[in-house]
Amino acid sequence: MTGTSRALAGSVRIRVLRASDAEPMCAAYLRNREHLAPWEPLRAEEFFTVDGQMVSVQSKLALFIAGSDVPWVLTDGEQIVGLMTLSGIVRGPFLSAHLGYWVDQDYNGRGIGSAAVAFAVAAARDELGLHRLQAATLQHNAASQKILTRSGFTEIGVAPAYLHIAGGWRDHILFQRILF
Repeated sequence: MTGTSRALAGSVRIRVLRASDAEPMCAAYLRNREHLAPWEPLRAEEFFTVDGQMVSVQSKLALFIAGSDVPWVLTDGEQIVGLMTLSGIVRGPFLSAHLGYWVDQDYNGRGIGSAAVAFAVAAARDELGLHRLQAATLQHNAASQKILTRSGFTEIGVAPAYLHIAGGWRDHILFQRILF
């Protein structure tokens, strides 16, 4: 789980988020603001500033240090082109986490999402020793459902009013993958 960058797909690499990533994260969110709006919570204007991203990065890194989350960034050169997160890591008899991700609109359709999910699955199993990953998609997010299904996740049901996305409580399809 070090900050070492690893090849992912084409010129895209993956590494753990760094404290110095606030500016490139801001640029990524500004570039993808409209693209991500239907899939994410409503964001305050401050979120789309370097200062707002510094707060977000610091929060994500605090959770990483605490062992409850692993935030990765997808990069192409110095540019951040996506985010992959294992969150809510639970130890003990559960050994589970939630998987979330997004890929820059200009990088969609290149297999990057699938490669990132495969990377996260391997890291969750081999480095973190997790037994299970769960992911949730909006019901109409066919692209993400396809990635999860291709990555060995199975649908386990619908969660009504699961997350507050794009200004309202939205139903989500839940997926899981048993890792060992």
